[in-house]
Amino acid sequence: MSASLALPILPWAPFEPPHPRSLPAVVALIRALMEGDGNLLGLLPAEAYRMPIGPLGWSRRSTIIVNRPDLVRHVLADPEGIFPKSDLMVNALDPLIGDSIFVSSGDTWRRQRAMIDPALTMMRVNRAFPAMEAGAEEAEASLSRLAANGEPFSLDLMMSHLTADIICRTVFSTSLQTQVAHEVFDAFTDFERSVAQVEIRRLIMDRAWTRIPQKKHVLDACTLIRSHLGALLDTHLAEGADFDDICKAVMEARDAEDRAFTRKELIDQLGVLFLAGHETSASALTWVFFILATQPALVARLRAEVAEVCGDGPITFEHTRKLPFVRNVFRETLRLYPPITFLPRVANEATSLDGYPIRKGALVMVAPWVLHRHQAYWKRPHIFDPDRFDAAREGEVAAGAYIPFGIGPRVCAGAAFAQVEAVLLVARLFRRFDFHVAQPEKVRPAARLTTRPVAQVMARVAAAR
Repeated sequence: MSASLALPILPWAPFEPPHPRSLPAVVALIRALMEGDGNLLGLLPAEAYRMPIGPLGWSRRSTIIVNRPDLVRHVLADPEGIFPKSDLMVNALDPLIGDSIFVSSGDTWRRQRAMIDPALTMMRVNRAFPAMEAGAEEAEASLSRLAANGEPFSLDLMMSHLTADIICRTVFSTSLQTQVAHEVFDAFTDFERSVAQVEIRRLIMDRAWTRIPQKKHVLDACTLIRSHLGALLDTHLAEGADFDDICKAVMEARDAEDRAFTRKELIDQLGVLFLAGHETSASALTWVFFILATQPALVARLRAEVAEVCGDGPITFEHTRKLPFVRNVFRETLRLYPPITFLPRVANEATSLDGYPIRKGALVMVAPWVLHRHQAYWKRPHIFDPDRFDAAREGEVAAGAYIPFGIGPRVCAGAAFAQVEAVLLVARLFRRFDFHVAQPEKVRPAARLTTRPVAQVMARVAAAR
């Protein structure tokens, strides 16, 4: 479509999507304990959104939140090896992904990263784009059936199935059966809601490095997920198997001593790629679709851009780079609802951060949720405004205050993958469909391992008018 036929940019009003009301520290603690649902957002006091560094309420082991961007970078880069991944996170994730690249530290992490890096080149978006297109095509067919029947569906489950299917095609060269996708979604939801890391009383009262036993149903959920991953892996281990994908590359990886991963280690590492590659994207896309479903003026502007760039034809890989408004809607959603809400570290020795004392065993919390809404770094921080990421306003984004994919040596290797995937899915699905959310006023966020709605978001879909 030529520039002379450009569709008009439609006006829209900035708005404030759901977030917990900020309370004083003591009141926030009482609220979190009374609600008892493991939602860590309830622990965040109003002061957290103003301070550069300071205590996050009271806890027996001491919990410090770090918001100043230079200190955030220092903690996450951890040049002295003082701030490994939190023991709470490591212990919580051990039954699911073992001592894998997501939670390991030091020499173990460096060995794993060196082995896996070559495989991650296969996640380059131009190579993975056909898998994204195939997933989008199946989603369109499914949504067409739902639209014809007027049938309600879970937005969370749909996004989980869609992104799991895409990452499964990328990692294992196969689509994911619907039943398996549903079982993984249910198991991970059970795991995330009940894993001991999010038991707020333990978080507050236990000493550092206390080993917390996991509940049987949490361990059962991990076993189910790992069994599905093992079945996918075994297709590649079978005699005569011939694949050219990420799974095969990880299987063939060797360390400096020519050692390969064991089968258990393969499930650990592939589990990280599978779960991180779909669960975080599903979390972000659930919020994107929820927000757009409640904001028709935003959808109209998005459709105008897609029509201007792509016309009525296919949305190609090259097109995804030419849809800045679609991209900025995703970026602003990641700001307000970062998939990984907290990046907890533990001080393995007494130290200080720019003169602020840190006790041995203290939880040192970097919270993208807080940093992205911090009053010192963002204008109207709780307002949804995708234009804040427009090139003309890039000076408004404080350096180091936007870290949805982390920062430093452990930055998410799938960041580019996730952004192209989101642009393609949002552009394709909103071009064809109108989404309507049931009771949007009741939707509220929860932070456990990822940032999800407290309850599944139910929706209906219709052909776009």
